[in-house]
Amino acid sequence: MKQQLSTLRTDFIETDFLIIGGGTAGCYAALTFCGQSRGRVLIAEKANIQRSGCLAAGINAINAYIVPGRTPQDYVDYARTDAAGIVRGDLLLTMAKGLNHTVEKLESLGLTILKDEHGRYVARGNRNIKINGENIKPILAKAVADKPQISVMERVNVFDYVVVDNCIKGAYAIGVDEPVMYVISARAVLCATGGAAGLYKPNHPGFSRHKMWYPPFNTGAGYAMGIRTGAEMTTFEMRFIALRCKDTIAPTGTLAQGVGAKQINALGQVYEQKYGLTTSQRVHGTVIENLEGRGPCYLQTVGITREQDEDLQKAYLNMAPSQTLRWLESGKTPRVQNVEIEGTEPYIVGGHTASGYWVSTDRETTVKGLFAAGDVAGGCPQKYATGAFVEGEIAAKAAAKYIAGLRAPDSFDHIPDKVQAEEKRYWLEGFLNYSHTSSIVDPAAGSAEYFTVNELEEAMQEVMDEHAGGIGSHYCFSESSLHIAAGKIKELEKKSELLSAGQMQELVYILELKERLTVCKSVIAHLAARKETRWHSFAENMDYPDSSSRWNRYVNSRLEDGRLNILFRPLVQEGEIYEH
Repeated sequence: MKQQLSTLRTDFIETDFLIIGGGTAGCYAALTFCGQSRGRVLIAEKANIQRSGCLAAGINAINAYIVPGRTPQDYVDYARTDAAGIVRGDLLLTMAKGLNHTVEKLESLGLTILKDEHGRYVARGNRNIKINGENIKPILAKAVADKPQISVMERVNVFDYVVVDNCIKGAYAIGVDEPVMYVISARAVLCATGGAAGLYKPNHPGFSRHKMWYPPFNTGAGYAMGIRTGAEMTTFEMRFIALRCKDTIAPTGTLAQGVGAKQINALGQVYEQKYGLTTSQRVHGTVIENLEGRGPCYLQTVGITREQDEDLQKAYLNMAPSQTLRWLESGKTPRVQNVEIEGTEPYIVGGHTASGYWVSTDRETTVKGLFAAGDVAGGCPQKYATGAFVEGEIAAKAAAKYIAGLRAPDSFDHIPDKVQAEEKRYWLEGFLNYSHTSSIVDPAAGSAEYFTVNELEEAMQEVMDEHAGGIGSHYCFSESSLHIAAGKIKELEKKSELLSAGQMQELVYILELKERLTVCKSVIAHLAARKETRWHSFAENMDYPDSSSRWNRYVNSRLEDGRLNILFRPLVQEGEIYEH
């Protein structure tokens, strides 16, 4: 029986400001834009903005805040130290200066911030304040819904930009549930898609491979679209590895900062001072202690007060309930048993490290009219939620100014070429109509090879884990291992073109896999390009085990004529205004 062909309807949509991603930075940017322009705003969100992005499950603290007695420059200095100098000073300072007023804005929208008897915010450490943030995302979503200027398209997956002469013209998207391809025309675009998870084999492979620290639905889509478009990217070699509670992957910051828990080995020795206190050093120390036979490693909580014990259980119930449930089920709460810790697989996330788009001070990428904010924007680590808000604000203001400078909209003459749109649609329909009977036969095997998305995803994670510095290799890599990784990822890319989708959600999974593979290639190239070990565990180069002042520079990349070219840029200091 002849197979019935699946076809996609093509819908054309026009807006002034397209925001890709309705998470932390995206929602705040939309609200900011409404105060700067009368232009139309469209948020394209893969899920539902009520519970999407890194804030989906809520948070229990604002991790980036200028507490009394501290200054924005103090925050810049902290982030620079943690990143061993490879940061954009201009981005960090403009971000730090805006942190506190975004908190005030959120409080005015309904966010509960804990206060003492004097009405002052309750600090947690030198840069944090406590909140009741379980509903932070619904608060943002409601604020967006209250603005008639803003339209929201949910269950829509943006997979590529429309760029003409290095100028953004819009984007392509597909429906997650409906057989439709959207061609969205826009005068300016903000990429706020978040970072990339699922590149490496996680602590919990197999059925639980998506049990990870960072949201598994953040596939690096924004990075991949930028890479393919030829946008300049930066510092992908500064991977992020989180130190987390073993098995549950729950955050450890609440333990370390909330009750001052020290890192100890199985002998009861405090080892954190031995290796250093930066984020990467804390992970590295834990790895070495285990390798040298002094593990397992813990956060020392035995002996804390009953009140502290109860506070910890409540805090984790709000942000990582699996950890609280683990304590309750075992009957061993943190005051009677230390909390075992481990490192996660590596992530590419510009909110914690400096990985992402190379942007100007006003967060415009090297593609004219395309802006980036939040985890997808590079150069500005330790931004967390409030830093993403600030970047969304900065980018939205710049986008409004950019749009105002364009010629008057007469007929949206920049609607993407319909021939190009047809080519995109035809490519997508190929996955929906692919027949295994027509698959390529492997001459050596004498039979056809069939693959599923899950199989290729697991193969990709195995490659990255073994050859590109994953958990299995104790985060170490070499030039030869990276060369192997690059070749294997290229093979997987070819195989991904033979995948088939029976429905739209499956087509989304194929596109997400391809996004991850694109990001993997860039990560490998960046790891190979920085010939030093500046961040232990984050980038443990066995061929170059030491750091060097010669590498006090950014490692950037740009895809040109199908080749990923490495570029080196001098450091940009705070107070400078950087323009491409």
